[in-house]
Amino acid sequence: MTYEEKVGFAIKLLQSIPQDGPIELCYSTGKDSDVILELAKMAKVPVRPIYKNTTCDRPGSIKHAREMGAEIRQPEKNMLQLIEYAGWPSRWHRFCCMFLKEYKILDRAILGIRRCESTGRAKRYKEPEQCRVYSKKEKSRQYFPILYWTDDDVERFIKEHNLKCHPHYYDKDENFCVKRRVGCIGCPLRSDNGLADFREFPQIFKARVRAFGRWFRSHPCSKTTKTFPDEYHAVFMKLFCRDMEHYDSLCGGGQLFDNQRINPKEYMEEYFGIKFEI
Repeated sequence: MTYEEKVGFAIKLLQSIPQDGPIELCYSTGKDSDVILELAKMAKVPVRPIYKNTTCDRPGSIKHAREMGAEIRQPEKNMLQLIEYAGWPSRWHRFCCMFLKEYKILDRAILGIRRCESTGRAKRYKEPEQCRVYSKKEKSRQYFPILYWTDDDVERFIKEHNLKCHPHYYDKDENFCVKRRVGCIGCPLRSDNGLADFREFPQIFKARVRAFGRWFRSHPCSKTTKTFPDEYHAVFMKLFCRDMEHYDSLCGGGQLFDNQRINPKEYMEEYFGIKFEI
């Protein structure tokens, strides 16, 4: 499809949604959310933009959500409380998504998901409409009006309609950077396990390690606490190591530069420019 055809398809899809009840627009404060909010206005479809506060989004997210007219929903537990409750999140242990943003509010929802964002999304989302099953009693009909859009399509639409996006999308000269993302700080699904985010926000990393330490000490029988001597070793393995063999080579039986094994606590203090309290 051409760009014009994609815009036309998105508007027709939005207009096809039954309007016999409220329609949720899942507003993340990201550029794609701003695009579908504008598309909904063009389609003259009444929606309720709802921002689910993950408590770990970038600074300025709540302010931007309010400026765009979105409702703010607060979670029962914030990110630090969830870590203390369930441990350190990972791509295989994504409890944070379930508690903080992937929960049902209304029976119909519009999302700014695009297939080109990742191979996982391309495999999971093949049609612009689906039924999302949360449990035996909870289901939601979901619509993806920009599923087939590229970054170029999104950037063109934003510029054509003079949309003001989250501050993170602009550089120091106010140039729009379409490749930037505003997802959760330290998301384990990022290719670098969230390391770049934690280097930008080291105090957030420090607070999460502190919360994870409380979980670590309160779960003496868990596999994690039986495998690692402390929370620093466990976090180091999750963020910096490919697997346990790699971890053992750095912190266990192997050696690194100058015949010194890595001390995870000291290494992360230097890497992130922080100091963990004893």
